[in-house]
Amino acid sequence: MSPLRIAVAGAGVIGRTHIEAMSSSLRQDGHPCRLCAIVDPGDGARALAGRHGVPHHADIEALLSSGEPPDGVIVATPNATHAPIAIACIGRGIPVLVEKPIADTVEAARRLTGAAERAGVPLLVGHHRRHNPILRMAREVIGRGDLGALVTATILYTFLKPDGYFDAAWRREEGGGPILINLIHEIDTLRFLCGDIESLQAASSNRTRGFAVEDTAAVLLRLRGGALATVSLSDAAATPWSWDMTTGESPQFARQHVPTHFFSGTHGSLTVPTLELWRYEGGRGWLDPFTRTALPLTPGNPYALQLAHFARVIRGEEAPVAGGADATETLRATLAVKEAAATGRPVRLLDA
Repeated sequence: MSPLRIAVAGAGVIGRTHIEAMSSSLRQDGHPCRLCAIVDPGDGARALAGRHGVPHHADIEALLSSGEPPDGVIVATPNATHAPIAIACIGRGIPVLVEKPIADTVEAARRLTGAAERAGVPLLVGHHRRHNPILRMAREVIGRGDLGALVTATILYTFLKPDGYFDAAWRREEGGGPILINLIHEIDTLRFLCGDIESLQAASSNRTRGFAVEDTAAVLLRLRGGALATVSLSDAAATPWSWDMTTGESPQFARQHVPTHFFSGTHGSLTVPTLELWRYEGGRGWLDPFTRTALPLTPGNPYALQLAHFARVIRGEEAPVAGGADATETLRATLAVKEAAATGRPVRLLDA
């Protein structure tokens, strides 16, 4: 089967991550996707396209009006442009993989989702963690009831962004902080593993750096099934407790072998990404001994796995793991954290 021709819109860090995953997989094992064009107005994008031997286009209309259309487009541009670029592709019948967040507002996300549904064109949202074998294993364990009824989930996403990161002015202003940039991953992880969020409360602080934007937040969430979850978030804390530093997904970080996510139930508990299952062997109570089982795992590059899934979605073989409506709920919950922190009031996401 010939590889599908995929164009990438956006030649920043995430766009290049997709391009490298596509190129590496194609070299190694005949991946079902190959790069056919790069869309980005920058000179660096033009040079990147030249190195990969593919056409360069300054904008999406130039791509869509040129020769043979691609089989799919990956949208890895700034958040505010996700919806209009994806809608333009959908209007030409071209499936899209839109990087997270699906859009910059819930309204834009709903417009995009509606456009895809009306046109019958596949829309996949790039919540890449859902393709990581670590989360797949955790979802399996929780879903089949190994923990019993879920009681609590505790998530740590605390790390230290270097001073140079903030040389870009927008990272010091509203919207450039860890709630909108980083927390959306944890909200989606929680929804993927544990189900929908019923309501939440939050507090945030900018005390450490003193920028206009927050550097730290604490979130308390009630899940549909009644379990409670907490997320501790900071980009100003010198800790090893973050997904990026513990999973090996991002090789530029020095890897730390410690847990960051803790899921506790009435019959057992699970740590992630270390995938340790803790259960009582006989009696059930704090005086009884635990057994610890290290769960088996076959590692995999989530971006490469996501691309393979995108190919199957394009061919109609699978439904999107993260579709438009699903990703819109993740965005809505993330924006609700911002609202709750600003107002000091709880935000309800599901009707009673």
